[in-house]
Amino acid sequence: MDEKMLKKLAPYRVLYAEDEAGVRKNVYELLSLLFKEVYLATDGDEAYTLFVQHKPDLIITDIKMPHLSGIDLAKKIRQNDQKAHIIFITAYTEVDFMLEAIELSLLRYIVKPITEPKLFDALEKFLQAKEKAHLQELAPSWYYDSLQKIITHESDIYELTKKEAKFIELLLQKDSIISYEEIEQKLWESEYMSLNALRLMIKNLRKKLPEGTLKNIQGIGYKL
Repeated sequence: MDEKMLKKLAPYRVLYAEDEAGVRKNVYELLSLLFKEVYLATDGDEAYTLFVQHKPDLIITDIKMPHLSGIDLAKKIRQNDQKAHIIFITAYTEVDFMLEAIELSLLRYIVKPITEPKLFDALEKFLQAKEKAHLQELAPSWYYDSLQKIITHESDIYELTKKEAKFIELLLQKDSIISYEEIEQKLWESEYMSLNALRLMIKNLRKKLPEGTLKNIQGIGYKL
């Protein structure tokens, strides 16, 4: 694993569920070197409790476990969280389990025995999914990157001010008109927002957006 990948994994937290003590110890030691936090579970019930408590960025779980299988664990998680990143650990003999798992939107599955190349390949998939989740499409080939606070268009990159980034995020979250009152409250906070200051921000932001993306609703506010 290269240094760049190590740095990317370092801020994240992982939940690892495995009932076999030997396998659990070896994989846990490796995950502890890669992730900020590793929450360890010996069965599905314990894993679900830890998931609810900590909301980890990634769940790695064996399929066959006592009390609650990896399949049932993923089903419980999916009831309240459709975006959780889940990797299954499976054996070749567990084909029936994997057929059931298809509906659970898995990130990837690792076939035992667990080797470093297999694990790193799955973790690379996790990083790709996380990076993609930071991008929101504004128009064809135009994206807002919520991690870096930039707008990209093909090879062009537009850096946003703190207020511009907050404004774009408000528009994307609400997906409707943002009123002048909301803009003043969320962007200017305790400061006074003059019309000139608002117009200047909008003017500068329009230069970083595709034409026609940001619309002014006269007397009310703005929308994408």
